[in-house]
Amino acid sequence: MKKRYLAPFILSAVFFAACGGGDKKEQSSTSGQENSAATDNSMVSKDAGKPAAKGKLLMDQSDCKTCHKEEMKVVGPALKDIAGKYPNTEENVDKLADKVIKGGSGNWGDVAMLPHSNVSKEDAKEMVRYILSVGK
Repeated sequence: MKKRYLAPFILSAVFFAACGGGDKKEQSSTSGQENSAATDNSMVSKDAGKPAAKGKLLMDQSDCKTCHKEEMKVVGPALKDIAGKYPNTEENVDKLADKVIKGGSGNWGDVAMLPHSNVSKEDAKEMVRYILSVGK
């Protein structure tokens, strides 16, 4: 009868030993080396290191996406269409930044773009740099 209880006990002991539940690895705090785990970049934008990232952030915080989408025309032209029409030059950046601030119509149809007078010239330039980088 004792053998009946002994076999499950031995099997359990072998199972726990195989799982490695014993020794823990010591972390060396005196050596100055830290455990280098893989970095999780899943929440980091793929454009985070690009210069146009600030412009995208500014656009995301404004009302631009109400009328403009990246790939398709909504009320205003698609961002990729704007990037295709205007070469990324400092002259075009300056001209389009003024257009963002003052508004206007006629370049893309009859619907006027409302002025964004609350946007600074530098922020408007960052937005335009982002727009001109889309699709390239």
